[in-house]
Amino acid sequence: MKNFETLQDLAALVGQAVSTSDWVLVTQEHINQFAQATGDHQWIHVDVERAKAGPFGAPIAHGFLTLSLIPTFFASAVHIAQVRMGVNYGLNRVRFMGPVPVNSRLRASIKLLKAEPIDNGGMQFTWEVTTEREGMAKPVCIAESISRLYP
Repeated sequence: MKNFETLQDLAALVGQAVSTSDWVLVTQEHINQFAQATGDHQWIHVDVERAKAGPFGAPIAHGFLTLSLIPTFFASAVHIAQVRMGVNYGLNRVRFMGPVPVNSRLRASIKLLKAEPIDNGGMQFTWEVTTEREGMAKPVCIAESISRLYP
């Protein structure tokens, strides 16, 4: 966990790697709950027996499930004391570069790309979030995520 007092303290790190999150275990229960919430019940995610005989040898997490872990990654990687609220402002670019088989452990390396002042004393941050799967050299997802934080 990397701790900052103010938004300006964090903004000083533009262009730098800021932190790495804790590991997150992706279980079949997570995958099933995500399928239920989104309506994406494709067999490679939720049919355990069929998925074992499929191209990945096991069920895999939805790409958007991997992407949706970004707030979880940030919660264990970055804390700013003088922030009362943050909102997800969107994504500029996302690439899913590898599967996430059930029971994989994921973590994210977080790099600050931009910091721009916005209304009400807030800052808009653009981040490069690189999600890795334990034991794999290549990332499973790289996303450019934008957040707005307010003191």
